Amino acid sequence: MTSFVLVPGAWLGAWAWKRVAETLESRGHAPYPVTLTGMGERVHLASKEVGMETATKDVLNVVEFNDLDDIVLVGHSFAGKVAAAVADRAHDRVRKVIYLDAFLPKKVRAPQGGLDPTQEYGPPPAGGFAIPLTEEIVDRIGMDVQGDDRRWMLSKATPWPVKLAKDPITLSEDFDGVKSAYIFCTLSGDPVDEIISGKWGKLEGPHKVMETGHWPMITRPEELAANLVSLS
Repeated sequence: MTSFVLVPGAWLGAWAWKRVAETLESRGHAPYPVTLTGMGERVHLASKEVGMETATKDVLNVVEFNDLDDIVLVGHSFAGKVAAAVADRAHDRVRKVIYLDAFLPKKVRAPQGGLDPTQEYGPPPAGGFAIPLTEEIVDRIGMDVQGDDRRWMLSKATPWPVKLAKDPITLSEDFDGVKSAYIFCTLSGDPVDEIISGKWGKLEGPHKVMETGHWPMITRPEELAANLVSLS
């Protein structure tokens, strides 16, 4: 049995992992889907101060209060940054980090991972601090989410606090020994072939490629669960 701590990316909460979690459980594994503060059912806690330190503690507390050890930590999208920060602090409890169509950290001591999402997705509503998920964004990075799946995802999606994207992380030498694996999604707009070939740095572990957009937990949950088990 493997304990999978599932960290969702922008706009999502633990709800997004529902089908993946059910599949993992049916195969005898223990999934722990996380909702980061300010999104999902914790949207009522959203504020302009919610950033990476809060997100990192969200996941560390799931590990600590469930007495988890030898975990596989899955970081989706921007939450690859969250997973890396957690693995740095709890490296003795992490078997491996799987980066799911995610930010890929470098083993350096310098700050990294800070980005301005308004450059890609536009500014928050006037006076706001979080970017809502729109049909246009789904069309751009997750065109394969259609029909009932799209309606379900958009009905549950909550705005993404900008500070979560803008905050960088700084990793210590403890992170250097953490094992990595990767899942790439070919329809999300990233140059997957170039990433795998090492154009932006050599991959540090095995990988899988899925013919999906940015949200395979919505469109291909059983295939995603199988890939997580295979890479764990």
